[in-house]
Amino acid sequence: MATVTYDKATRVYPGTDKPAVDGLDIDIEDGEFLVLVGPSGCGKSTSLRMLAGLEDVNGGAIRIGDRDVTHLPPKDRDIAMVFQNYALYPHMTVAQNMGFALKIAGVPKAEIRQKVEDAARILDLTEYLERKPKALSGGQRQRVAMGRAIVREPQVFLMDEPLSNLDAKLRVQTRTQIASLQRRLGITTVYVTHDQVEALTMGDRVAVLKDGLLQQVDTPRNMYDRPANLFVAGFIGSPAMNLVDVPITDGGVKFGNSVVPVAREAVASAADKGDKTVTVGVRPEHFDLVGDGDAAPAGDGPAGLAVTVNVVEELGADAFVYGTAHLGGEDKELVVRVNGRGVPEKGSEIHVVPRPGESHVFATSSGERLSG
Repeated sequence: MATVTYDKATRVYPGTDKPAVDGLDIDIEDGEFLVLVGPSGCGKSTSLRMLAGLEDVNGGAIRIGDRDVTHLPPKDRDIAMVFQNYALYPHMTVAQNMGFALKIAGVPKAEIRQKVEDAARILDLTEYLERKPKALSGGQRQRVAMGRAIVREPQVFLMDEPLSNLDAKLRVQTRTQIASLQRRLGITTVYVTHDQVEALTMGDRVAVLKDGLLQQVDTPRNMYDRPANLFVAGFIGSPAMNLVDVPITDGGVKFGNSVVPVAREAVASAADKGDKTVTVGVRPEHFDLVGDGDAAPAGDGPAGLAVTVNVVEELGADAFVYGTAHLGGEDKELVVRVNGRGVPEKGSEIHVVPRPGESHVFATSSGERLSG
């Protein structure tokens, strides 16, 4: 087992000026499951391939344990990689695929067989050992690819979107298996995905990348509760956080016909930057519905923000209302979670206010988090 360190690691592809990965700094603990997540082209797969030795490092360093592996070939790094497309040999059986790397390394046949059988038992593949990959389902092939990595007993597992070829139900099932397997084996794992739900449910910590730059690295809970900037706030969470620009006023921010109190230092910090507005983020589950009888303090209609209901997504226990609100002279799409037993009609109007203490405040100009 080993730690992994990205020390200002940078990758610039030939013929481009802009780094694909720009000064990446992450310390991954021994036995930790770290997920790299971000939109397409953010540099997450490049970061993984730099660690694997499949991409050159143009600046900074990468260490596995105490060893600087920045310029070592992949075979000398003691890593095992699981790819998106499984990369199984079609002419070999499951057992031969899983033991191939050990065979090349000159490990005795009996030892290979023992390791393969142990891995097959862990992955529920024992009855498929003599089958060829074409006789397996996508989920079974993915488990064979995992088994091939396990038998090598590497210091680090690298996984590049290993679930993207599976259907939705199998993805949920397999991600649970991978996460529990990793905890049982205790092998340091770096996992790449574009699916933020996958990232939040699997990782001990999550690192969010955008345009080659690390935006935030934190536990899933902290990242959900305290996103570092507007990008992370909008990217992490499903449905996404509602982000609206609202004017600063005495005692907080003006949210429709209500004044929502926010941290005084957040408003002061925005004012110091010369901003007249701040961007307030509210998760769909952190809106409260306001009844028609609740009047705004100024007496100008019902309290809160009026939202016209466009679509209702019913999920049983609760529902998501997708609606339009008029804010700052323009229409803004909002998502509000409501009780599944009291779903509003399409085309009706509801009034909402952010729950006290559950709103996030960001600088409109820079996107940085202002609230504590």
